[in-house]
Amino acid sequence: MKDLKNEKTLAAKEAVKYLSNGQIIGLGSGSSAYIAIAEIGELVKQGLDIKGVPTSEKTRELAESLNIPLLKIEEVDSIDMTIDGADEFTEDLQLIKGGGSFLLKEKVVASLSKAEIIITDSTKKVEFLGKFTVPIEVIPYAQNYVLAQLEKLNGTGKIRLVDGKPLITEQGNLLIDGDFGLIQDPVLLADELIRVVGVVEHGLFINIATRVIMGVDGGTLTFEK
Repeated sequence: MKDLKNEKTLAAKEAVKYLSNGQIIGLGSGSSAYIAIAEIGELVKQGLDIKGVPTSEKTRELAESLNIPLLKIEEVDSIDMTIDGADEFTEDLQLIKGGGSFLLKEKVVASLSKAEIIITDSTKKVEFLGKFTVPIEVIPYAQNYVLAQLEKLNGTGKIRLVDGKPLITEQGNLLIDGDFGLIQDPVLLADELIRVVGVVEHGLFINIATRVIMGVDGGTLTFEK
């Protein structure tokens, strides 16, 4: 049986080797990213001089508890490198992200980054994206319109619930989990989704990742374009 936490830890340890003094580092959200943040916290304790940009309140709280100096997204013009996780990835580095509901901040930080390093366990690599649903952040009053438009894109959608109530993102929006089956053309779907009125952002990360480090068999595999 695979030890997925160990695989994530191996990937995180490999990713932080790219850190150096003076960098601004994007800090992702989710189980893999939190392992990396713990590794970064240890390096800061040992004297590494970096500043972090968190992608969620939970990330901010964790980083602060580890004494990682932080900047707000709006305080930076560019980010040297971001370390984050993914729900799925393909060998050509297309991703689905947003399972943890923080996709909007994650994509803004990723877009500001000169390098986006994704760390995962070995279950996240797929031939085609789509087994994991595509998170879509929507303005609340547009939810019914967006759901109807997904059907025109040969998909279906469900409002994400927590304890029986719609999940509200940190930006005050709703999340729709879109199911399009296995996605043959994620570039096209990403373009179609962002054109739907009421969609704020979606979890297809297209041509954003520069490197995926996957833990596997007691080591790591790195995928690059």
